[in-house]
Amino acid sequence: MTALPDATQPAPRTYEVKTYGCQMNVHDSERLTGLLEDAGYVAAPEGEQADVVVFNTCAVRENADNRLYGNLGHLAPVKAKKPDLQIAVGGCMAQKDRDTIVKKAPWVDVVFGTHNIGSLPALLDRARSQEAAQVEILESLSVFPSTLPTKRDSAYAAWVSISVGCNNTCTFCIVPSLRGKEQDRRPGDILAEVRALVAEGVTEVTLLGQNVNAYGVEFGDRQAFSKLLRACGEIEGLERVRFTSPHPAEFTDDVIEAMAETPNVMPQLHMPLQSGSDTVLRAMRRSYRQKKFLGILDKVRALIPDAAISTDIIVGFPGETEEDFLQTMEVVRQARFAQAFTFQYSIRPGTPAATMPDQIDPAVVKDRYQRLAALVEQITWEENQKLVGRTVELMVSEGEGRKDGATHRLSGRGPDNRLVHFATDFSRVEADSVRPGDMVTVELTRAAPHHLIADAPILAVRRTRAGDAWERRTAEPAPAKGVGLGMPAIGVPAPLPAAPACGA
Repeated sequence: MTALPDATQPAPRTYEVKTYGCQMNVHDSERLTGLLEDAGYVAAPEGEQADVVVFNTCAVRENADNRLYGNLGHLAPVKAKKPDLQIAVGGCMAQKDRDTIVKKAPWVDVVFGTHNIGSLPALLDRARSQEAAQVEILESLSVFPSTLPTKRDSAYAAWVSISVGCNNTCTFCIVPSLRGKEQDRRPGDILAEVRALVAEGVTEVTLLGQNVNAYGVEFGDRQAFSKLLRACGEIEGLERVRFTSPHPAEFTDDVIEAMAETPNVMPQLHMPLQSGSDTVLRAMRRSYRQKKFLGILDKVRALIPDAAISTDIIVGFPGETEEDFLQTMEVVRQARFAQAFTFQYSIRPGTPAATMPDQIDPAVVKDRYQRLAALVEQITWEENQKLVGRTVELMVSEGEGRKDGATHRLSGRGPDNRLVHFATDFSRVEADSVRPGDMVTVELTRAAPHHLIADAPILAVRRTRAGDAWERRTAEPAPAKGVGLGMPAIGVPAPLPAAPACGA
């Protein structure tokens, strides 16, 4: 006789995780979700107020403080009506502001930093039992985050951390002081995680770190990253390998050769420029110059002619002259980036640049930003137009085409990570549908600055283990997804990031 459920058993508490910032935070939120579900929490259904709201914050983006405290302010009246609501703040802003958060927003229950995300369930329990805010910030890692439970956002693509922290001292960046010195995972641990992911159906991984090509510094192997790429190439069933973000100063020939010689390492590179002026690079404490940067691109394109190279650029850094800015524009013209993430410099308290003389008038910064953005858009459109008529294999993605329903298209990423919206015309193939994670071959018919269109009939469909994994996941009864992005979506699989890894 089957026992009836205990009607007196309380329903599990629900959660929602809101994520701001870079890929490191997105991956950390997957861990926070895994920790909460491991502790018995369930994702809040769509449209319902969660019992626990977690903010995983960023301290790099402009107005990060205002965004956080604005969102916390919106929850104050909600908590007044629902006293058992718990609010937790973690990530880089929490590591930076610490006790200030509960002083400014006394209705916050838990504050935790970048080094102790594994403590979240215990801190929530303690705050509830003691009826007092819990602030716990550690200065260094006690447990490498990748050992924590993880609920991944995608069935077919995954982030894999290879290191945390950063040893660089860029004057505009607060990340090293918040995430600490670089700590590397052992290669065997990384490869074991990748193999386990592939066994679950994942076919694309993105190796993740603040400075991936410095990987190995902790255990004394300067070629560790290129060896890791080659080792990933030997994993059966792993179709696509990407990484972000490298640093130009440490980007060596052995990495370029590994990219070119390892078939599943994709022809895509995110290489942060920040400025094209040697004077500004020196002030930023970036240990490379314009000539070295362009030389790296030449070497990459010599071995990987179709490589799509993206970048980050800051305009209006303290002391930047019009001549400095024009040098940046010239580097952009020469580099022909497939995509560039451009930012107006803003003061970040706690960074050396915040107290530098010659801060630039915001009106000047805005003018330079608009001129740079116009040039970037012109070049990316021209580069995309060169691809029209080509045949490309796409990994079908989920949630990357906002207008797909209205246009009767689906979306996917090519090997070079360009976004392609393709027509659902199956007249030339036996299949009549595809799933996220499956592969389709299409002809590119039209270009736009930020994507390509393939409106001709689909040429081939390849059903994959990744598609099977997506189908299994969606067939399982589950609550609504509990991780929401509070910034423009970065998306999974790991495409060209809408918010590049901070600190690169």
